[in-house]
Amino acid sequence: MTPDDATPDPPEPQTQPSRRQLEAVYLKEITVRLEQRIAARFPRRNLRAVAQDLVVLVDETLADLDQQHRRMKWARMASLVVIVALVVAGVVAIWLLVQGARDGIGGASTWPSFFESLINDLVFASIAIYFTWAWPQRIFRSGTLRALHRLRSIAHVIDMHQLTKDPERLRPDFQPTAASIAEDLTAAQLSYYLDYCSELLSVVSKISALYGEQTSDSTVLAAIEGIEDLTTGMSRKIWQKIALLPQNR
Repeated sequence: MTPDDATPDPPEPQTQPSRRQLEAVYLKEITVRLEQRIAARFPRRNLRAVAQDLVVLVDETLADLDQQHRRMKWARMASLVVIVALVVAGVVAIWLLVQGARDGIGGASTWPSFFESLINDLVFASIAIYFTWAWPQRIFRSGTLRALHRLRSIAHVIDMHQLTKDPERLRPDFQPTAASIAEDLTAAQLSYYLDYCSELLSVVSKISALYGEQTSDSTVLAAIEGIEDLTTGMSRKIWQKIALLPQNR
């Protein structure tokens, strides 16, 4: 099954990832090769532009992850400095409270006031330490969720490209209407086109998974899982169309 304007798919890259960073580079190589395959078969189709956007997005993702890693490192160091300062300030405050209570031990209300102040200081210090420790993670979460939102949008763009590719139009008894969209793809070409859409969705899912390697944040992982479920559902619809193509019946 070879379309008229088709050229053989180039062989897949032979390099194998051995480390996390190499996996990201390998994903870039796969995405570039996918864009070349689409350009070879469908040079004038907009699907090629989507593949080119994904190539750029992989580079941006790698740069963003590297930048976020450095930002997280400095933010974690700053938060540790602030936490140490809070602990020291808390110890000094408690020591001053104890000294004040000892100096005024003759008063009946001195020790109740001391314990009340001590509890307040401990509560506020604990809250401050908690939010300071979680601050670097919130920075990573904010930037990552913005990037994942962009990936979700691209997945919908890819889905729009396959939306009008109806295999039923290739049936011999298909009767077009005035509202039917003209389609010039053969059954073999349509099979390749839909398969490329499925591969692009898989690339989107893998890009989102790169963000999950550097965090255990439940919100980020839930967003990544949502994108994986979204792309899997879209790919399932695409393969249902491929199964309905005439040469596959």
